Amino acid sequence: MKVKVQTLDAKASGDIELNDEIFAVEPRADILHRVVTWQLEKRRGTARGARERSDVARTGKKFGNQKGGGTARHGDRRAPNFIGGGKAHGPRVRDFNPSLNKKVRALGLKMALSSKAKDGKLVVLDTLAMADAKTKILVGQIGKLGFGNTTLVIDGDMVDNGFALASSNIPKLNVLPAIGANVYDILKHETLVLTRAAVEKLEARFNG
Repeated sequence: MKVKVQTLDAKASGDIELNDEIFAVEPRADILHRVVTWQLEKRRGTARGARERSDVARTGKKFGNQKGGGTARHGDRRAPNFIGGGKAHGPRVRDFNPSLNKKVRALGLKMALSSKAKDGKLVVLDTLAMADAKTKILVGQIGKLGFGNTTLVIDGDMVDNGFALASSNIPKLNVLPAIGANVYDILKHETLVLTRAAVEKLEARFNG
């Protein structure tokens, strides 16, 4: 698959040949759903449990007479209605650590990239380097490039520092290094922008 490469000034900068095994895979909703669900569940931390009646370290000795004390008939201080007692029906420990086959995860990323290419929402830039890294200048350049309402920009090993600073104040524009490319973020944004370096890193990631 041949795609045109542009500069940040929206000028032509040649073509790039994209690997069809990565950027021309027919997307499947079930695979994408499985990968996104796995990714979001991996973000969840372990739920903290509360100490219930059996977990509280207090004596089980009956602390008052059955009759004549002028109070209710209680068995021990671990009951939930006492200060320091166990929690009634408290939260239990839950560990969110789902598993998903590596091949399915890799296939999901290929399908996410391919879906953007198929929909015409994939833009390839030569580089993110800016002569004058100013937010105002970058906003003008984005207008010329015709990005969508939300945009994800992926660079090579590291995101260009000037571009990262200039884009930090632009809402709905996010940047990632190639190693951080993931299905959820790609699908969440309307437009996907890759640099030449990002394309090389992504293709090496699947071929390595």
